[in-house]
Amino acid sequence: MAKRRPNGSGSITRRADGTYEARTYVTTTEGLRKRVSAYGKTYDEADEKLSKLKEQESKGVPTPDKAWTVADFLNYWLEQVIRPNLRFNTTSKYEIMIRLYLIPRLGKKKLVKLSVKDIRVFLAQLRHDEVGDSTRQECMKVLRNALNAAMREELLLRNVAVLVGIPSAESKEIIPWSAEEAIGFLRSARPHRLYAAFVLALVLGLRRGELLGLRWIDLDIGQGVAHPRKQVQRKTGVGLVHVDLKTDSSKAALPLPLLCVEALGERRRLQELERARAGMDWSELDLVFSTETGGLLDPDHFSQTFQRRVKRSKLRRVRLHDTRHTCGSLLAWLGVHPSDAQKILRHSQITTTLEIYTHVTTETQRAAAAKVSAKLRDGLNGR
Repeated sequence: MAKRRPNGSGSITRRADGTYEARTYVTTTEGLRKRVSAYGKTYDEADEKLSKLKEQESKGVPTPDKAWTVADFLNYWLEQVIRPNLRFNTTSKYEIMIRLYLIPRLGKKKLVKLSVKDIRVFLAQLRHDEVGDSTRQECMKVLRNALNAAMREELLLRNVAVLVGIPSAESKEIIPWSAEEAIGFLRSARPHRLYAAFVLALVLGLRRGELLGLRWIDLDIGQGVAHPRKQVQRKTGVGLVHVDLKTDSSKAALPLPLLCVEALGERRRLQELERARAGMDWSELDLVFSTETGGLLDPDHFSQTFQRRVKRSKLRRVRLHDTRHTCGSLLAWLGVHPSDAQKILRHSQITTTLEIYTHVTTETQRAAAAKVSAKLRDGLNGR
């Protein structure tokens, strides 16, 4: 027999198997009134669960309209929130963490029952499987973001992932090229059709996507100024795409010192020959650094080209991205003020008191880039 309860307080009945079922009406996350059940081995256990449902209802916290698993929510969040709103590279990184690590190990668990213990066990499994520190760190960042989204959608009351420390990843020391090494590389790479791209990478610290996204319309050779606006990325299922840069700081005007101007002049003349050779097959994309038929260059292939040139130069191996560090170290070595170096490299970390990025190329920025240009140019010319 069910104990008699006041009207509107729900009901608890004994089932045929001896367990107890508590039932009450709640408001769901879809805004609907729905009768839900909670079960207990004893009357008191069912009553406790009923009380929690009633307390949640009185506080205006809706009840999930379905029993989401972690996999259900991660898939929903990836497709409906992340993919439409974030860039291709970020979405791809999130998808890898979700598909390869989070869903296989946490996916079957009920979202509302995910616990601190579950996450600690998950991290221990990753360590046992020899998953690297940086990947484990990235998994936790993705999980935290996902559970924050679940809280915003009122599917969770708290984010248990924030209660677990993110594994620290050992940062690998980057030893950039010296000025002599940079000169040696440029001297070796000078015959290559993408020599100017290597020059801009070392003098201005441009990222590979930014380099490959540059158009002639973005350059004012006469004034010695570049206005990067686009980048090249690979989109899953689509291929190479030419998209806007993420932030205004990435689009800030950059000085083009003499070494860059000279290299770009050589690049322009070579590209005219390539255009004539391609004829009707030429793609009119206005790209500075293109394929031999004017098309988009693959960033990964560009990195591979850089590595082949490094190997041919017999220099110490560095990654293409490390040329940004080489540029930064040269600026520091030459005594360039940090605020000018920050504007040239377009760093976004808010950890110093440096000035905010601007769209204006100041004389001090121009002089800073000119110092790097002159150092490398003098070395190339044997002075």
